[in-house]
Amino acid sequence: MARKVTADPARLWVDRWERQQELYATAREERFHVVGDVVAHSTRGTRRPVVADLGCGPGSLAARLAARLPHARVLAVDHDPLLLALGSAVHGEAVRFVDAPIGAGPWAAALSAVGPLDAVVSTTALHYLPVDVLATVYEEVHELLRPGGVLVNADHLFPEDDEIGRLAAAVASGHDARRGSRPPEDWRGWWAGLAADGRFGELLAEREVRGLDLGSDNGLTAQQHTELMRKAGFGAVGCVWRYGHSCVLTAVRTRGTP
Repeated sequence: MARKVTADPARLWVDRWERQQELYATAREERFHVVGDVVAHSTRGTRRPVVADLGCGPGSLAARLAARLPHARVLAVDHDPLLLALGSAVHGEAVRFVDAPIGAGPWAAALSAVGPLDAVVSTTALHYLPVDVLATVYEEVHELLRPGGVLVNADHLFPEDDEIGRLAAAVASGHDARRGSRPPEDWRGWWAGLAADGRFGELLAEREVRGLDLGSDNGLTAQQHTELMRKAGFGAVGCVWRYGHSCVLTAVRTRGTP
């Protein structure tokens, strides 16, 4: 078993993760707030809601939800041993981290064991799943949720029309220009820096054994995600927030859905 990571180096690399992710999610912090708004509203009146974050990485969204909803039980799910170790070292007191390969094998069993979920969320993560796998994940999430529960996918969900897509990209570029300073490293730079650190060799080796790469994209539009969610059984699906190509798509398991 890979050794645990201590808090100090973990916090350094989680902080650097937060900065480099700003390159990829337009209005990232606002997007987190929107996800929190949806979860807070959909779980209002629930004494101890259970929320699962799929593809959690080091826990960026999960930690924010735990801070906003301290009465909730937040489960952060990923299969990257290094990111799980970093997240657990920094956010482990507020969030339970779960090692499971989303979309492969009995991954949902770790979540079904805690009972019906009130919300399932994800941010900048589900785009790496092949389309057929994502369709199955949406079906499994539908079964994990209680009636009235929500699935919230916040990601780069592009418009159906290419011209509108180009305009959305221009909006995102305008936002980045107004923001001013650019994060000093990107995704690949972060991984290269961490590898050079020298303290994470065992966890990096475990990543290689698990066959994890540095990311991919299934290229689905928001409309295509909507269609997959409806086919999975969700009775209500729609975008509750969009900024450029950054979108928060929400699906509700309507009451009475089989």
